[in-house]
Amino acid sequence: MPHVNEAPSPGTSAETLASICSPDRLETVFGAMDFFDGMPLPDTVTRAYDTLDLLRGIEAFLNCVPGASMVAMRRGLRSIGVDSRTIGYTAPRCSSAPVLLTGNTETTYGMAFLALDEDGPIVVEAPGNSLCVVNDMWQRHVTDMGIAGPDKGEGGRYLFLPPGYEGDVPDGYFVVRPATYGSWVLLRALGGTESLLTARIYPLSAAADPPEQRFVNWAASDFNTIHANDFSFFEEIATIVKSEAPGSLDPERAGQLAALGIVPGEPFQPDDRMRSILGNAARIASGIVRTLAFKPRDPGFYYYPDRSWKTPFPTRSHEFLTPGGARLLDSRAVFYYFATTISPAMVAAAVGIGSQYAYTAEDSTGEWLDGARSYTLTLPSAIPVKNFWAVTAYDPQTRSLLRTDHPYPSVNSLSEDVRAESNGDTVIHFGPTAPEGKDANWVQTVPGKGWWAMLRLYGPLDSWFDQSWRPGEIEPA
Repeated sequence: MPHVNEAPSPGTSAETLASICSPDRLETVFGAMDFFDGMPLPDTVTRAYDTLDLLRGIEAFLNCVPGASMVAMRRGLRSIGVDSRTIGYTAPRCSSAPVLLTGNTETTYGMAFLALDEDGPIVVEAPGNSLCVVNDMWQRHVTDMGIAGPDKGEGGRYLFLPPGYEGDVPDGYFVVRPATYGSWVLLRALGGTESLLTARIYPLSAAADPPEQRFVNWAASDFNTIHANDFSFFEEIATIVKSEAPGSLDPERAGQLAALGIVPGEPFQPDDRMRSILGNAARIASGIVRTLAFKPRDPGFYYYPDRSWKTPFPTRSHEFLTPGGARLLDSRAVFYYFATTISPAMVAAAVGIGSQYAYTAEDSTGEWLDGARSYTLTLPSAIPVKNFWAVTAYDPQTRSLLRTDHPYPSVNSLSEDVRAESNGDTVIHFGPTAPEGKDANWVQTVPGKGWWAMLRLYGPLDSWFDQSWRPGEIEPA
């Protein structure tokens, strides 16, 4: 027989009741909320739902920037004639004309967006000696091609199959199954323009006789690829939800969007109240993510405890995960607000392979970089790169290349004119005018505008990873 005891009755204290009940009035940052014995009065009902929609709108913005960025990128490329069978590229290199998140002026890029719902299975022939990445419409990693991909830099044919595809799969391809119909193909050819122009994209149905490849050179074209920071951000997100198969987004983010009326198979038609709230949410979230990026409170963002150089990958995970499996939401929001494309190869600590990045918007005194002032940055001798390095200036508003009289706001070791000091250090100058005789080591800035800098190391060496080599701070001149 089971042994049964009567439970004791210790009583419920006033402190316990206070902790589980609601007062008749709550003073909040959103205004007062009034209740009758825990039940909301009419004005509180309205305020509660307005607050909930605002908070969900802010969270949806921060969590869904990767998708909105892909919609804006595809829209921008389409505006200059790049479609699912046309490759846009930069020759000889990207200038500051395109409004493009943290583009660089050193490497030859190619871009295209696959449309697996329209074209069916698609073949991509990757150039040899390249670093190519494919992301889906939520900007999640799909595959690498080239040196970091299964073809190991030899070049190869990749077959992209639509979600749910059940047809025959021919031999002779690296087979890839993205979660979305749209996929962004980023081609980086280390052999330059000639190598990039060997890339091909065509439907599997035309594999026996592929059509002539179309290319569009957009290096000097002025067009926008950056998502909105107002209500239309949510219209951009609704574009993906409408066009992609249900289930292509994780349930948590899909639930956030559904709570705002962005649901697969249904039109997104918010009323005036919701439009106003979501417009406000987008502007607040934009301010929050800019704060997270330029003044992060997580010490993991900082390369060094005594310097301002930062990384958006505190845990060196391309999925923004901690060792315990938690998602670093701030890290993900910062990266995708400032950059595009993700790959494990971007964050792996591989000596002599890939690239490493560091950024700052502060001078050595902690003040924001001011385009009206002059500064210097010292890169100590023996800069740890196998290939080359670059320091580039960006606009803090657009996160794009800073527009000045010079189309390439960068100093890099690919230029034969860049000079080191007698002790081997390289000093880079920033300001509205170049110091006398220092033009090759100078990046022009714009009075009345701020700016921020990114250091890129291509083929980083041991002294970068063990931090025995460190860049200097940006010093006011």
